[in-house]
Amino acid sequence: MANVNLNENECQSQKKQILAYLKTGKSLTQLEALYKFGCFRLAARVCELRNDGWGIKSESIKLDNGKIVSSYRLPLANAK
Repeated sequence: MANVNLNENECQSQKKQILAYLKTGKSLTQLEALYKFGCFRLAARVCELRNDGWGIKSESIKLDNGKIVSSYRLPLANAK
């Protein structure tokens, strides 16, 4: 059985929205992506964008509650 993504159109739409957001120079965490774009799998969308040639950078940030999360950004030099 082939691995078929039934949400392919939604994933593509999220990818476009996330890329447009990152092109503004802002960073994005998983929680922000969920609130802004309804995206539960930000790391997967970022991986797809990287595979498309976008130089998205990630960094670990420590929150006030001690938890560590990833934050993604697109350096302005890469914002085509």
